[in-house]
Amino acid sequence: MKFVIAPDKFKGSLTGFEYCNAVSEGLRMVFPDANIIMKPLADGGDGTIEVVKHYLKGEKISVTVNDPLFRPINASYLYSKKNQVAYIEMAEASGLALLTHAERSCMNTSTFGTGELISNALKLGAQEIILGIGGSATNDGGMGMASALGYNFLDKNHQALKPIGCHLIDVESIDDSQIHVRLKDVKFKVACDVSNPFYGKEGAAFVYGEQKGATTNEIQLLDDGLLNFAKIINTKYSIDIQQIRGAGAAGGIGGGAFAFLNGKLTSGIALIKDLSNFDSEIEGADWIITGEGRLDNQTLLGKTISGVIESAKLYHIPVAALCGSVNISVTEQEKLHLTYITSITTGPCSLEDALSASYSNLVGSAVNFARILVAAKSQFESP
Repeated sequence: MKFVIAPDKFKGSLTGFEYCNAVSEGLRMVFPDANIIMKPLADGGDGTIEVVKHYLKGEKISVTVNDPLFRPINASYLYSKKNQVAYIEMAEASGLALLTHAERSCMNTSTFGTGELISNALKLGAQEIILGIGGSATNDGGMGMASALGYNFLDKNHQALKPIGCHLIDVESIDDSQIHVRLKDVKFKVACDVSNPFYGKEGAAFVYGEQKGATTNEIQLLDDGLLNFAKIINTKYSIDIQQIRGAGAAGGIGGGAFAFLNGKLTSGIALIKDLSNFDSEIEGADWIITGEGRLDNQTLLGKTISGVIESAKLYHIPVAALCGSVNISVTEQEKLHLTYITSITTGPCSLEDALSASYSNLVGSAVNFARILVAAKSQFESP
């Protein structure tokens, strides 16, 4: 039999790679000669960089850039010289985790450091750049990122503005005469798993501004700034950024990447599947086995398992989910098109005990799943 093992991590207990090893170990106890393909996946959240590194075979590049408050820090990204592909997580340079709670102020933070990472990748010869935009400390609409790449945002006096959130409202025009010479020759893909518009009650400022340190009054000012910025972009490039799904992601850098990088916004799991040649390698599989720490109704919203199922449908491959915990209804299971679901936890126990026993419990769950397949096969073949 051919099995493809394609999980996300179990946060706090197992990496995707460890999950693959555990399930493979269990399957081989029942099917010692099985063809097992391990495809650890991620959806753009934490842990994604290690999965990308596995498929890109790239090296970490460290660069001194500006943090969200324009202080020098060392940040890194992945680069595959062979494939000329770079993977950049904006949180490395522009992330909320880089600031203390007291320093959070998206009126004054910038994505400039993310643009510096992109500039460095361009210098190395990248032909394709994948940008992960989770965990940002910013609400500058991508103005900082674009500034680091040669764009200038001018006020009514034609003076260059510092690219921070509070200056979005002051932008009167865009000067792109000095942008990076390679910018338009490179393909940009943006891992974006939210659908927020650029501005408005569901936009970047109103939905995410508070957690980035903005007061109620500042949120309104930032939203007004995003509205103004969108108008300026539309005037300059004839792009109605408000109509771009996910433009409000990460303080508006989703929209900024679309406008200034010609970036294609797509789901994180779709990008990882593409990197791993997932759809071509699952062809002919008898089963795909996937999993995550907690299977619940959030799984329906662009998470790893939903991406696996989407690919499985292409070849009519049944999918089994071996998860840390399961909290979905039968109706939700049918929506997900999962053939088999189980929680690997054995009996009542504390969370700490469940996490520490994840590997052995997963091996056991894989064994039991394999035995069910044997029993079903025997029953089917009985005269």
